[in-house]
Amino acid sequence: MNVLIAVIIALCALAMGYILRFLYAKTNIKSAEQVSERIIKEAALIAETKSKEALLEAKMIVDKERKEFEQEIREKRQAASVADNRLNQREEFLERRIDSVERKERELSGKERELSQKAQSLSQRFAEADRIKEEQKKALEKIAQMTKDEAKKSLIASMEEEAKQDAAVIIQRIEQETKETADKRAKEILSVSIQRIAADHTADITTSTVQIQNDELKGRIIGREGRNIKTFEQVTGVDLIVDDTPETIVISAFDGVRREIARISLERLIADGRIHPARIEEVVEKARKEMDLRIKEIGEQAAIEAGVPGLHPEILKLLGKLQFRTSYGQNQLQHTLEVTWLAGAIAGELGLDITFCKKAALLHDIGKAVDHEVEGTHHQISADTAKKYGESPKMINAILSHHEGFDTPQSPEAFVLAAADAISAARPGARRESIELYMKRLEKLEKAASGFRGVSMAYAIQAGREIRILVEPETISDNQMPVLARDIAKKIEQELEYPGQIKVTIIRETRAQELAK
Repeated sequence: MNVLIAVIIALCALAMGYILRFLYAKTNIKSAEQVSERIIKEAALIAETKSKEALLEAKMIVDKERKEFEQEIREKRQAASVADNRLNQREEFLERRIDSVERKERELSGKERELSQKAQSLSQRFAEADRIKEEQKKALEKIAQMTKDEAKKSLIASMEEEAKQDAAVIIQRIEQETKETADKRAKEILSVSIQRIAADHTADITTSTVQIQNDELKGRIIGREGRNIKTFEQVTGVDLIVDDTPETIVISAFDGVRREIARISLERLIADGRIHPARIEEVVEKARKEMDLRIKEIGEQAAIEAGVPGLHPEILKLLGKLQFRTSYGQNQLQHTLEVTWLAGAIAGELGLDITFCKKAALLHDIGKAVDHEVEGTHHQISADTAKKYGESPKMINAILSHHEGFDTPQSPEAFVLAAADAISAARPGARRESIELYMKRLEKLEKAASGFRGVSMAYAIQAGREIRILVEPETISDNQMPVLARDIAKKIEQELEYPGQIKVTIIRETRAQELAK
């Protein structure tokens, strides 16, 4: 019974639960339906709002595009109107031009007919003129007894003479105007440059002397059967002169480096007292090595004094060798340094490249250090050496052209180098030469000037730095004097060799005399 009651209660409970669940679900369904209806209404409202906004925006875009299209249409219509106006104007202009061209064509055709008639008339007149000219030519030839070619040559000769005289007058005027300013400025530059350096010069020769304590050492220097002196001369490459001069031995060689090595070696051998072939070779070899170091130091010191750093070591060695090289008694290294200082000073006055001028001056004569070993002039050897160590074509040209006749200067710096070299070599006391060579040079100079027409006498003065020429006043006029001076200067440049410059002065004098009785 209890079980039955419990079953009934359970069934009732189940039924009640089912009923309650059904009621709860029905309530939820209604609530969900209400929510969905509300969502649908809100979505419909939003959709309607969005639709209205899109429609409004579309209307605005269409209205904007319509306005832009209308503006573009107006602009194109205006442009088309302007283009139509221009075309109309061009059509009117072309019509006027066509009318003008047609009118000019009619005028030209009329003028052409007139010119044709005139041309026929002129051709007849020219033929008549040619005939008359030929008759006159024959008559002139008959009167003058000269052919056409002879008369032409005579006329050309007279015109050339007249042109030379006119040219001489013009040249004289231009030179006068130029000298008024150029001479003064050039003298200022050169005087300032020379004053800045004021270098001293010493004259070297091709021999060196070694003093000995007594003449007994001469026998030891000569050695048995001349072995010592032969070995010494063979090893050093010099001539050793042992004569009757008291307590003196003379070393002779054109190569200053070899001569200096020989002098140092001989002095050491005399001081040491051991003089035999093996000792001679040992001492000379040691002196040669010391000389190499000394040459390098001299070259480095020269580069420092000149203010030209960064030179190749081989170029420094060549510079050092110039210390033992002379030209007309002038020490070559001292000359090179003087040219370097002069070139730098002149370049500074003229506003040119001072560094380039100094370097070119330092290299311009390095070929003289080896000109006895290498074939060619010292200009070419110097240029080849500079080119070998990477110098520029401008530098090569300056080195080659520092003496006239070897190359044409291609830069202002090249002219500065040539001027500085001439100043250093030509100033008084810088060089010396034998009296025989000096007299021959003066004779050649006077002979070169005496070969011109109208020259009566020529005198070389100022140690060959100037030549004065007396001319015949009946043959040479005042206007012809500048031309004659220029011709003589060119001949001197081409035929003679001389240091520096030579001034050509022509003197013309006319005298009138009468006796009062």
